[in-house]
Amino acid sequence: MERTKIVLDDNELPRQWYNLAADLPTPLQPPLGPDGQPVGPEQLAPVFPMNLIEQEVSTERWIDIPEEVLSLLSIWRPSPLYRARRLEQALGTPARIYYKNEGVSPPGSHKPNTAVPQAWYNKQFGIERLTTETGAGQWGSALSFACSLVGLECKVFMVRISFDQKPYRRLMMEAWGGTCFPSPSEQTKTGQAILAATPDTPGSLGIAISEAVEAAVSDSTGKTRYSLGSVLNHVLLHQTVIGLEAKKQLEKAGEKKVDVVIGCAGGGSNFAGLAFPFICDKINGAEIEIYPVEPTSCPTLTRAPFAYDHGDVAGMTPLLAMHSLGHAFVPEPIHAGGLRYHGMAPLVSAAAVEGLITPRAYPQLKCYEAAVKWARTEGFISAPETAHAIAAVIDEAEKAKQEGKEKVIVFNWSGHGLVDLAAYDAYFQGKLVDHELAQEELEKSTAVLDNLPKPSTAKTGKW
Repeated sequence: MERTKIVLDDNELPRQWYNLAADLPTPLQPPLGPDGQPVGPEQLAPVFPMNLIEQEVSTERWIDIPEEVLSLLSIWRPSPLYRARRLEQALGTPARIYYKNEGVSPPGSHKPNTAVPQAWYNKQFGIERLTTETGAGQWGSALSFACSLVGLECKVFMVRISFDQKPYRRLMMEAWGGTCFPSPSEQTKTGQAILAATPDTPGSLGIAISEAVEAAVSDSTGKTRYSLGSVLNHVLLHQTVIGLEAKKQLEKAGEKKVDVVIGCAGGGSNFAGLAFPFICDKINGAEIEIYPVEPTSCPTLTRAPFAYDHGDVAGMTPLLAMHSLGHAFVPEPIHAGGLRYHGMAPLVSAAAVEGLITPRAYPQLKCYEAAVKWARTEGFISAPETAHAIAAVIDEAEKAKQEGKEKVIVFNWSGHGLVDLAAYDAYFQGKLVDHELAQEELEKSTAVLDNLPKPSTAKTGKW
């Protein structure tokens, strides 16, 4: 029988995280405060515990994973690597397609890879509760799960359109002891102001972040901190267990070379988790094409400028050097809620500026078509975010067929869609439409960047 799953033993779980900041050809640019000066660790202390701040600013290549964190990760890790043989046959492609199944975690996505260590480090620092935002609900459910494991309270601000579209994500959070509010909410001054101005807003991740940060820093006891599910360096660091495992599994599968690496990209965490160990190989001479895939309605990497911008609507976060559509941008209410973020992780943005990765943007109907083809070949029902990666995989497999080349394609199946079936229902009934951000809307939303500091666009020019 042909091999479909490549699994690792528990003792093969990576014992260190990989930090791309150590190997970037052009060093990462620092976050800035309101005065335009670099932000120091002490300025981040009201928001994050110092043990995570140390990881955020680290330029060490390898960072040890604590034994207690390894024990918690081993509940579902290492995750299996699958060979998508049935999709290959349906496409008639000579490409060999592999996917990392991150849907095996209890919350059903890649998000617990960072939720667990973040909750653990906060607990070690004496924190009692965490606040956060969530789009589609995958991050909120993952953090609620992680907090239940280590004994922390969890308060989640969920983008209103996703709160309405995905009630079962909220119920998952509540099952793990988390409390979930639709954002904008009446819980914060930021939410109250936005509701007063635009009571029918669908919300955005930028708004939800503002609420979560405000809720954390306004706690006079000092026992609350904020937790972010994407974008920041330490978050992407924790996700690299995905790519590190995948490299071991591909070796077990007998593959000598990887040609294409793909992941969907919203804030950048699941893409980075798979791609960063392969970007390291590319920096060191490997010939690999690496594609982050985003929605045409929220084209952060493909069309937004590389700029300094806030990570949230209210401007409570430091300025980050990243591709950004402007911190006040509110994207169309597409079902891929986890990809509706105005900015992109600085590390991912830096890799794009350097030319190490090649971003793509796809409309949602193409993505759902790909997800249905996947379900009817590989069997798994994918999250709308994951569907973006699948669409690019199919394109690359078709390209290999046209070229008559055997290629190895690896992508991150970042989460299941078992609580996203309402979106599939809308697709089957013909209710979903494509949306591409108009140029005038793009220019209007990015005008907020004009008076902010400008990052350097220096690069080596090797890629």
